[in-house]
Amino acid sequence: MTHSTPLPVVAVTLGDPAGIGPELIARLLARHDMMALANVVLVGDEWLWEDGQAVAGLTVATQRVASLSEVRGRPHPNTPAFLPLQTIRPDQVTKAQTLAACGASVLQVLDLCMDATLAGHLDAITFAPLNKHAMKMAGLQHEDELHHFAQHLGVQGYFCEFNTLNGLWTSRISSHVPLKDVPLYLDQQRIMDAATLIYRSLQRNGNAAPRVAVAGFNPHNGDGGTCGREEIDVIQPAIAKLAAMGIPVLGPFPADTIFLKARDGELDAIVTMYHDQGQIAIKLMGFSQGVTVQGGLPIPITTPAHGTAFDIAGLGRANVDATANALRIACRMGAARLAEQTHPTPA
Repeated sequence: MTHSTPLPVVAVTLGDPAGIGPELIARLLARHDMMALANVVLVGDEWLWEDGQAVAGLTVATQRVASLSEVRGRPHPNTPAFLPLQTIRPDQVTKAQTLAACGASVLQVLDLCMDATLAGHLDAITFAPLNKHAMKMAGLQHEDELHHFAQHLGVQGYFCEFNTLNGLWTSRISSHVPLKDVPLYLDQQRIMDAATLIYRSLQRNGNAAPRVAVAGFNPHNGDGGTCGREEIDVIQPAIAKLAAMGIPVLGPFPADTIFLKARDGELDAIVTMYHDQGQIAIKLMGFSQGVTVQGGLPIPITTPAHGTAFDIAGLGRANVDATANALRIACRMGAARLAEQTHPTPA
């Protein structure tokens, strides 16, 4: 990406005030290589930003703005912009504690950023780790932040989380639901929607011909029906319909071996049937590197796949790698979104 091409405007937020997010963002914005990828704007409380810098042992120069509408046209995009807010007071935060005030702060900042993106002032968002329990204490009515995003943005179609690691992406047909309820989500349409969404999203991320495979549901892929018939009755027919639609998807493959193919470079994406089926593998392969992409939304939103790490909050030991990877993806997808809006494809 060169400066002759307009840089995407990407908002970065501090995450849960009681976690490692402010420290992570201080480490992130101190990296000049990352700031060259986008016109970055930090959105959050000034005292919390100062605290994050202190924990990280860094001082990061920013350029204040009074509104997110000012960011796109500012003259010095290599220095991050900063929109200071007042969403939470220092006396409302205790490090490593799950608090309603922290959840409310997170929701206020993210809603502001989503609205600014819909208004055309931002192209993508990267948020530092948040705490779902704190957000629910603050009034979140959904099972997770993705469902909140989808409602706020008016999404009507299929959406799901993607988890990415070193070029490998995963999606799933069920997410933050009890394991006993997973079979209720197992149908052909959800499999087709999840596979199509990750295929198209990888294309928008620069992969013209993604190699996508689907994991089985039962032990040993059902073992010919002796360990369950979902592979025969549901998953295989969905894959056949995808092929007829021009979406080349492989599988199903046994869930306990499919990630070996990915590790060996044979696959770009895997559609899993439930949360831990993919998450255990991805986190074992690179816990400090993984990224969550909020798939199916009209705007790119990314975050590191790890959590708020309350056990090390305030200790200056947070690893910024996953957050940097999240920003890279947001920059790529934000640039693609900006290009589509600037030069729309003819109908």
